[in-house]
Amino acid sequence: MTPMNLKPKSTTQSLPSDAARLLVRETLRISADLASSSSSAAAEPSSAASAAAESAGLRPSAAANLGLIDEQFVGSSLRLICCEEVDGRRWEYFAENGGGRGGSKQFKNGSIRSVSLHSPQAPVEELMSFIRSYVVPEGFPDTVASSYVPYMTWRALKHFFGGAMGVFTTKTLLSSVGVSKNRATPGAVAINWILKDGAGRIGKMLYSRQGKKFDYDLKQLRFAGDLLLELGAGVELATSVVPHLFLPLACAANVAKNVGAVTSTSTRTPIYKAFAKGENIGDVTAKGECVGNIADLLGTGFSIMMAKRNPSLVTTFALLSCGYLLSSYHEVKSVVLRTLNRARLAVAIDSFLKTGRVPTLEEGNMMESIFNFPWSKERPVVLGSRFKDAFQDPYSYLGIEPIFEKERYVVTYNSSKGNIYALLKDQAKSDDILKAAFHAHVLLHILRSSPQCRSLPSKHEEVDQIMPFTDLEAHIAESYKMVSALYGPFKSKATEQGWVMSESLLNPGRARLCDAN
Repeated sequence: MTPMNLKPKSTTQSLPSDAARLLVRETLRISADLASSSSSAAAEPSSAASAAAESAGLRPSAAANLGLIDEQFVGSSLRLICCEEVDGRRWEYFAENGGGRGGSKQFKNGSIRSVSLHSPQAPVEELMSFIRSYVVPEGFPDTVASSYVPYMTWRALKHFFGGAMGVFTTKTLLSSVGVSKNRATPGAVAINWILKDGAGRIGKMLYSRQGKKFDYDLKQLRFAGDLLLELGAGVELATSVVPHLFLPLACAANVAKNVGAVTSTSTRTPIYKAFAKGENIGDVTAKGECVGNIADLLGTGFSIMMAKRNPSLVTTFALLSCGYLLSSYHEVKSVVLRTLNRARLAVAIDSFLKTGRVPTLEEGNMMESIFNFPWSKERPVVLGSRFKDAFQDPYSYLGIEPIFEKERYVVTYNSSKGNIYALLKDQAKSDDILKAAFHAHVLLHILRSSPQCRSLPSKHEEVDQIMPFTDLEAHIAESYKMVSALYGPFKSKATEQGWVMSESLLNPGRARLCDAN
């Protein structure tokens, strides 16, 4: 016969751990408040917490093991001192009473204890929090612009492909030096390598004189610099085919790569500045460089594993170059700048004249072309030009000069060169330069819309056959009236869209018209 179990069953039901934890913490807080408000009551929060834990079906030792109350709290008299919050996680601090007479508020030295009001994070969450502290700025995403994430994604991909390419180019250069080494002494090989690096540094120094152009055409120069980096990598790989030409090829490659490096360094700060919402440009820069270094290391490791299988050098270079340039293009396109350079101003004015609205920051930056390199001469509008480039005879200038008597600029069209020229007077300020550029684009719009001038004439066509001077003067007068009516609304709508109109990066040149007297 099976013996009967006569042990009485407990009538107390155990609460879930979360409910028990909440009950103990609330009891601890209430008891601490009572202890601080009435010394005669001599309430003991830890004892009350222990009682609450027992009512929840937990022994005090079990509650301590679950992190509900610290074992040091059991049997002590505590008082709540303050609360603290760090990144959304809260703590409460208690101090133990010293048992002074007459309810004196004395505490034992070194008796401060902390109570965590949050559950411990899982190991995976702790790891992700650690990684985020290295790759994203503090307070992310509220402290950076919305375009920060796509930019850093493409930047990481670009550095991944760049790191992978670096392994193959270095291996090729070392191999080429090794071939040359059979005919030369080690000292000569070292001299060749030093000359290669020296040529690159000289190229970097000479290209640095571009100065303000890194601000005017930031995206265009940034992408051109990445093209030069890939060109330099291609030349370095070519040394494996003609190792006897190692020195001239390596020098040319290093010059191209150092010029690209100068461009990347010079345009880095303005880009990071566009992402920072407050005074956190240093934090944004540091985290951006950390992301680039991590991606570069990953690309290097990946390329080392690939190199062990001896892949085709041409195929590998083509694939890595395509990935690098594609990432570079999207990296540059994802940057949203608030200032107007020539490319973004042309987009904004063209949209305003055709639709009556100014594009948003995102639209204007996306429509900006980055393939019109700063050294390109195929530009319909020339801002801040020389007088001899804009006018071929004195009558063309004297005929339109009265139109711009009250302005600090002069706008004209030279059909022999096919360009519209905006000349600035010596009193021209920032707003005058912006207005001159706006006027030039308005005149361009009128000429292209005119039935007589469907297309701008080429340099080899006669002026009188394409556009009589009297008609040109009439078009310039018409453009002046349009500018007087539209320039104010254009600036107002552009400001509403977030464009910074007080500053512009239009690169107006240094030539100025001055008083002949």
